[in-house]
Amino acid sequence: MSTRIAGLTGATLETTPSVCHECIWWQTRSGRSVDKRKWIRETEDEWGAWGSVYHDEDGRLLGSMQYGPADLFPRARELPAGPATPDAALVTCVYLTDPARPWVMQSLFLTAIGDVRERGMRALEAFAYRYPEGAPTFERFHVHRTIFPADFLADFGFLPVRAQGRVELARLELGGLQPVEEGAREKVLQVVREAFMPAPAPQRP
Repeated sequence: MSTRIAGLTGATLETTPSVCHECIWWQTRSGRSVDKRKWIRETEDEWGAWGSVYHDEDGRLLGSMQYGPADLFPRARELPAGPATPDAALVTCVYLTDPARPWVMQSLFLTAIGDVRERGMRALEAFAYRYPEGAPTFERFHVHRTIFPADFLADFGFLPVRAQGRVELARLELGGLQPVEEGAREKVLQVVREAFMPAPAPQRP
């Protein structure tokens, strides 16, 4: 069995972390509620899979991502630097299960970019955060599930739309997708992997 990425649907939602099963934070605005199963049915009827789920060769979950047309996620209207742009799909959250495999986030973003472009959307957007220099890699890639390092997104070609403080709405145009700097994606992957490599054991003289 090889690693695989499947669409996030009502059926595959059961394989994601339990905290995701009933979460409706992005599907609502402050003080409101929604029936998630109803939201799933209507979303799949109109859009199809609303994210992706990544498993390893043994079927263990490596990570999941939720994304779809911006109007599916009313919470984006309330966030700093929001709202998302109506013509874009929005990445709302990524859940990684293994700190030793942060490159899973890169794979999930690449999948979202390809999927959204194939569906004819004009752009992909995400909320970004400009971390101070020296911020721990664990904080940048694992602590916050719904906001992503601005420099990480920039290496995929995302550009800021607007900012409020350190929070940005970042956008990747897909209609005339421009190539990112040669080797940028490989650079991201290498930097993230190196950051999580254990320090070498001290050598005895």
